[in-house]
Amino acid sequence: MAPSFFRSAFSALLWLSLLTSSDASALIAKRALPTGWTYSGCYVDGVSGRVLRHQQPDSATLTTESCVDKCIGLGYNVAGTEYGRQCFCDNYLVNGGTKAAADTECNINCAGNAAQKCGGSNRMSIYSKGSLTVRAPPAAQKTGLPGSWQYQGCITEGNGQRVWKYQIINQNTNSATSCLSQCQEFGYQAAGMEYGSECWCGDAVDIAATGSTTAPETDCSVPCSGDSQYLCGGGNRLSWYLWKGTPLYVWNYPTGVNAGRYELLIGGVCVPLLTTSGVNGKYTFVEKYGTGTPNSTGVYELDVSQIGNPSLAWRTMHVKTDVFCSASVTLPDKAGRQINIGGWAGDSTFGIRLYWPDGSPGVPGVNDWQENVNELSLQKGRWYPSAMVMTNGSILVVGGEIGSNSAAQPNLEILPRPPGAGVVYCDWLQRTDPNNLYPFLAILPSGGIFVGYYNEARILDPVTFDTIKTLPNMPGAVNNPGAGRSYPLEGTAMLLPQYAPFTAPLGVIICGGSTIGAGIALDNCVSSQPEAANNAWTLERMPSQRVISCMTALPDGTYMIINGAKQGAAGFGLATNPNLNAVLYDPSKPVNQRMSVMANTTIARMYHSEAILMTDGRVLVSGSDPQDGKNPQEYRVEVFVPPYLLQGRPRPSFTIANKDWGYGASIPITVNLPGGGGARVSMLGAESSTHGNSMGQRTLFPAVSCAGNTCTITTPPNKNVCPPGWYQLFLLDGPMPSVSTWIRIGGDPAGLGNWPPGPSFKKPGV
Repeated sequence: MAPSFFRSAFSALLWLSLLTSSDASALIAKRALPTGWTYSGCYVDGVSGRVLRHQQPDSATLTTESCVDKCIGLGYNVAGTEYGRQCFCDNYLVNGGTKAAADTECNINCAGNAAQKCGGSNRMSIYSKGSLTVRAPPAAQKTGLPGSWQYQGCITEGNGQRVWKYQIINQNTNSATSCLSQCQEFGYQAAGMEYGSECWCGDAVDIAATGSTTAPETDCSVPCSGDSQYLCGGGNRLSWYLWKGTPLYVWNYPTGVNAGRYELLIGGVCVPLLTTSGVNGKYTFVEKYGTGTPNSTGVYELDVSQIGNPSLAWRTMHVKTDVFCSASVTLPDKAGRQINIGGWAGDSTFGIRLYWPDGSPGVPGVNDWQENVNELSLQKGRWYPSAMVMTNGSILVVGGEIGSNSAAQPNLEILPRPPGAGVVYCDWLQRTDPNNLYPFLAILPSGGIFVGYYNEARILDPVTFDTIKTLPNMPGAVNNPGAGRSYPLEGTAMLLPQYAPFTAPLGVIICGGSTIGAGIALDNCVSSQPEAANNAWTLERMPSQRVISCMTALPDGTYMIINGAKQGAAGFGLATNPNLNAVLYDPSKPVNQRMSVMANTTIARMYHSEAILMTDGRVLVSGSDPQDGKNPQEYRVEVFVPPYLLQGRPRPSFTIANKDWGYGASIPITVNLPGGGGARVSMLGAESSTHGNSMGQRTLFPAVSCAGNTCTITTPPNKNVCPPGWYQLFLLDGPMPSVSTWIRIGGDPAGLGNWPPGPSFKKPGV
């Protein structure tokens, strides 16, 4: 008897001799497949589109093995060959692929091995690892959608314009799920997909506004680039969806007196780029002396008690160098001197200028600005810097550029200069130049220093200025995370109110901004509590886009968002479409329900516009120097009158003897509360407004208790909660504020009253 090996071999050869050549080729192909791969059959291709989506380059040496190996190398579990030289890959069959009537319809020899069959005409030889999944022909996704989105249908693009302005291109990842989720995150309640790979975000009202119309469903026929079982629009056709759940935002639209109003206050004498509220009850207007009008002296002071007599209302003052794009704060010395830092070019970039406010409403002052760069100067020249009073009473000066449109000045310095101290290099300023100018600065209750710049934020150690914590990047535009918030992409920032007992983390809000290059103004605010464990930014949509805008705090804890443009960036001639509308932001309301669309102005307030709080609770609105050939340089000064002054309520009043406070002290005041709304008091820091930055702004609501017409204020507990300096003190009777009184808290810990040395500067002492 023959050995078993020879009997097995003979049987195998006999069996092979009985096979047809086609069967033999198929057998050879099957034997050549990698472990786990099997031949799945001959499938019809092209009825509703390709059954495999990822075609590889045609090959004159194609074999079953080479195609399968190619797909394995690309990470796919399904391979297919067609027309002898074409190879396709995927993880499943798409477009409802079905088997051919007979396997013999895959009858074209492989270009690289005539013993193998590589598909046929519109027939694909399919090989798979594991079970083969077949997906139905793609359709609009109607189930499994995120949130409360619902499919609405197929629509055309607008009449000569896009339906929605925010486009996101995802060449390989677009789907209804990804697109709708991203639009939802940024507050858009309508969205659509187009050309398979495009996602668009906007609002339902845009459809009719742009002339879009309903299209046949068959027009939206392109599979989504990220999920081919679904359709994502077509050529100039959008598969669109509408948010049907709880609104992502609610904007309020008050009418009549509840919308506030703009009023013309006085004709101006300059085009200011910076305004400051003075402790003498007057308002400083700083303009670009030397590059402004030929007869400008650089600084003017406005006494609003003399509005009926412009010659008395405006007092001409003087600076010696050009304050164009400088910084200002009010010092904590007993005179409340104003300091102005930096400037345009040459000596002005090193300039330190001081003004001791004197006089009072109705009483002219005589003091003027004092400056001598040979006696007192910055260590580094600075254009577009920021400044802040520190907890030790010193002045922190941060960033800027060496001069007009020059290199970065990526460092910070202290005034008065500590003995032997130099500047501190900041790599984060170097890295983000030039999109970090006029950074937003604030003292946090822990004592750390918050810095917001470009789309970044961090907390600095107040002694070493090392970074203690880096915050998450600020969200930008829905289609551009690289959008920025500080000059020249210029949004506007505020500290949110602090309430006794001052244990809650301090909030920061930044509204508006723009994108690099295209200058698409942002239509959102972002807020964070930098010291909180969860310091992620909360995004809230605004009613309109804003760049080069301003923000100011009101005595009742709300905020006015005002001025600016709807397109562009900061700089001369770089913004268009003035935003004439005011928005009231009320942080006491739920997130995304805090904004009210208020009254409109008729005056464009573009680049170099300002807004500061007045002692009577109105907002002083000034400036605009767009140099765009369309909107004029703006000399007129307006006020925005908030609703609380228009509702017929009587104004409360108070008297106070002690206006120089310590921390944790009890301060008595005598009050008159004719409205019976209950007493509250608010403290608002002395502010200087320029380029969306309100240097010195802070809002605090200290504890107050009353017996009859005597109330006792418990002052804030420490210098971290309430940095030393000057604050407007308001008494509120319900929503109605009194006229404010200036108070100082924390003294003059750095002894600035005796600074600077030299005969050129008048000093109030300590």
